[in-house]
Amino acid sequence: MLQFDFTLLLPVLALVLGGIAILAIDLFVKDVQRGFFVAVTMISLIVSLALLFFVDLARDSFYNMLLIDGLTQASQWIIIGASLLFIPLALTGVRFLEYQFAEFYALFLFMVAGFALMVSSNNLVMIMLGLETASLALYAIISMHRRDKSLESAIKYFTMGALAAGLMAFGAMLLYAATGSLNLAEIERVFINRGGSDTALILAASAFLLAGIGFKLSVVPFHTWTPDVYEGSSAPMAGYMSIVPKIAGFAVAIRVFDFLADSGDQIVYMLLFLAAAATMTIGNLLALVQDGVKRMLAYSSVSHAGFVIGALVISTTEAHIGLFLYWTLFLFTNLGAFSMLWLTRHSSKVWDIRYDHPYTKFAGMVKISPMGAVIMAIFMLSLAGIPPFALFFGKIYLIGEALRTDHIWLAIIMLVNSAIAVYYYLKLIVFMFLRDPTENDGTIYYQNGTLALKLVLGVAAFAVVTSAFWTGAFIDNLAPILAAAGF
Repeated sequence: MLQFDFTLLLPVLALVLGGIAILAIDLFVKDVQRGFFVAVTMISLIVSLALLFFVDLARDSFYNMLLIDGLTQASQWIIIGASLLFIPLALTGVRFLEYQFAEFYALFLFMVAGFALMVSSNNLVMIMLGLETASLALYAIISMHRRDKSLESAIKYFTMGALAAGLMAFGAMLLYAATGSLNLAEIERVFINRGGSDTALILAASAFLLAGIGFKLSVVPFHTWTPDVYEGSSAPMAGYMSIVPKIAGFAVAIRVFDFLADSGDQIVYMLLFLAAAATMTIGNLLALVQDGVKRMLAYSSVSHAGFVIGALVISTTEAHIGLFLYWTLFLFTNLGAFSMLWLTRHSSKVWDIRYDHPYTKFAGMVKISPMGAVIMAIFMLSLAGIPPFALFFGKIYLIGEALRTDHIWLAIIMLVNSAIAVYYYLKLIVFMFLRDPTENDGTIYYQNGTLALKLVLGVAAFAVVTSAFWTGAFIDNLAPILAAAGF
């Protein structure tokens, strides 16, 4: 029994028990208001977040299948923090169908628990178990939106997810064949002791694992599901999907590829480099030609994921700090931008038969909703990396680390893609501030404007604007945690 330390599972168990409690309450109590389910969900998330501070780091249990270290803790902070910022958006002023079901909130907590478990393990079986737990819940949540494209999006996501799971399982099988273990620490030890023998098998396994993890990270060419699935999801859920599944994927990628990158194998290095360069560039080029803001933000999130994959290429403690810094800043910025789309949602396609959020919809927004236009502009400027807004500090940190470690070509690609991205972000600002309004009585900008939504937008905008004052403290506190974990 000494191998079963359940205290390490407490943050995950808090989420699972919260989901079970919601299902039980819905079963035995009729006509429960959604506000109650939102409250139970938030309490479960807060309890889970609080328990993270009481779990000792650098500990493993369950025969080395569960590992709590600095990487686990940093990842879970972002996962649970983003979930806390997202869930109040369920208190929308319009009675959207999915938010009326208790199952939505239970599935949401199970999904968060799956991602939390995924980053809490050093074992490939447990990583896949957490990934599939989260993914299956997410497929159901997307389909619950009950719009024309929601079921299509869920089926596409499920199909691509099944393919990615198969690729990841095949990669794990190859690693087991090469090393006799599914524990990443043991795989690293065997790989080092053998002096890099079985290189072909290791490289094949790396390629399959990169493909499987790349699905969650929207790495080119595994990004094709991203715009369609985002478009079929509600705007807040699309924003959430652009953040939480990816930080879980990044955490796993750090564990899987860290020792391979450190081994000095140039083929693994080139795989990661090409993935980063292609994802940044193709995501940007596709975002340039979009007519819908939601699809533009979807391809934009692909490009940002490619930017952060650069941290895996560099593979230093400072680069990994930059990864978490960048994604924390991206959390506030992107969730805020998608929440603004939620604020402007309309049941009928007033402006465009194809898109819910065409650029023309935002024409002259500053004259109809000045505060909304200013807040959206702040998020766009941050995504573009314009100082002094949030993502400028994330970009400059990663580019600086690339230059410091002599990854010159990677730094050049980052700079060029940052310049390209400015165009399509400023395009929306031009529509909002320099175009005349289309037919619009102004009510469209307020139909979902509940106190909860305004609070989320306020927190996100405040974090983006004031990032210059807290990013230094963030780096100083995160550095010793990741360094102590060996990352």
